[in-house]
Amino acid sequence: MLEFLAVAAGNAINWADLGLKQGIDLGFFTLRYYSLAYLAGLVLGYWHLRRMIDAPGAPLAKRHADDLFFYCMIGIIAGGRLGYVIFYRPDFLGTWEMFNTLGGGMSFHGGLIGVVLAIAFVAWRNGLNFVRVCDYIAVNVGFGMLFGRLANFINGELWGRPVESLVPWAMVFPGAGPEPRHPSQLYQAGLEGLLVIVVMLSLFWLTRARYRTGLLVGVFTVTISLGRFLAEFFREPDAHLAEFAAQSGLNMGQWLTLPLIAAGLALVAWSLMRPAMATGYTPPPGSPTQ
Repeated sequence: MLEFLAVAAGNAINWADLGLKQGIDLGFFTLRYYSLAYLAGLVLGYWHLRRMIDAPGAPLAKRHADDLFFYCMIGIIAGGRLGYVIFYRPDFLGTWEMFNTLGGGMSFHGGLIGVVLAIAFVAWRNGLNFVRVCDYIAVNVGFGMLFGRLANFINGELWGRPVESLVPWAMVFPGAGPEPRHPSQLYQAGLEGLLVIVVMLSLFWLTRARYRTGLLVGVFTVTISLGRFLAEFFREPDAHLAEFAAQSGLNMGQWLTLPLIAAGLALVAWSLMRPAMATGYTPPPGSPTQ
């Protein structure tokens, strides 16, 4: 076994040899790529949302995009951290570790809840259609997921399971032992980021999906949840949840994703059973979106 590992490790890519750094050293402070990934995803999503608002049928105005940018940023950070603590590290509850994000630990599902609450607040305060606003926000989430998973890879964290048979892209990660592993961060970047971007932008710009309330957010929920579910088969469970994954047969992330898949399918079915809005629909004069 040890001989096999030595041969396999010799033929695998050594992550440390890639020369990746976790951030930009400014001398007095290191600007982490993970932080830049969150910022880049939000800024690109904000820019694209404003372009979407210029197209016919938008349920909100550009001034609402500014509010959404601010509150969704809070929702992602607060929800992502709190979700991680509740779902993955309940032992942190009631301690200062709840607020310590420097060591990593953000939950996709928690961030999703935070964003939904942020959208609900902005929609309620401005008299907007909540589901329609979710449709527009959903188109832009893939940008942040793509950058975030690439940042995970650059940090050499959240690595994959050991490969059962050596593949050309297998990697040996520092702190993960000598076994060549799947670079599952890249799998997630492709499935939760790039795939979602291609699907959602194609639906919005090349079809009439924007005129069916709930269709975009429903397709998004199914697509990103299936991507996460599949990627988890190659991702190493968190050390403190390895026993849970072994006993239940699925990772915690997969269990949390199953209800999202069901909810997304139900939303798609509900949307397709409703009549579509007329092409070129714009809110009536004097409405909150004008």
